[in-house]
Amino acid sequence: MPEKSILQISRREALALGAAGAALALGLPTVAFADGEADAIVAEFAGGATPQTGRVTLDAPAEAADGSAVQIAISVDSPMTADDYVTSVVLIGEGNPVPKVGEFHFSPLSGSAQISLRIRLAKTQRVLAVARMKDGSVFMDVKTVKVAAGGC
Repeated sequence: MPEKSILQISRREALALGAAGAALALGLPTVAFADGEADAIVAEFAGGATPQTGRVTLDAPAEAADGSAVQIAISVDSPMTADDYVTSVVLIGEGNPVPKVGEFHFSPLSGSAQISLRIRLAKTQRVLAVARMKDGSVFMDVKTVKVAAGGC
């Protein structure tokens, strides 16, 4: 990411810098964003398998007016039989202080692998949905969500 001059930072960035400076001056703990940690979460979840595209559909808005409640839906194309089903899905917001938003587990008794929820997104970022199948294959979908107002 190219460096910005002091005149090019947004109001939100200026407020965040001021708040972080005040917290440091008072000896309060600060929140660090975990940029780059998403790749490690995906690699651990995949267990050595290479994530492929397809089968996972992540429905997320291109723009969110309020980052505190962004509607997300995930569905995985699977027959959900004893021989072929989704074992788990992990949802990652790579720009959040804690990027792993949640992990969801399924069985053939689930009937379908669908999730619908609202999540907090701290800033504009990529959101990843990664599904692991019974046979060990891994599928992923990624969307970028532009956040107008921070949620975290």
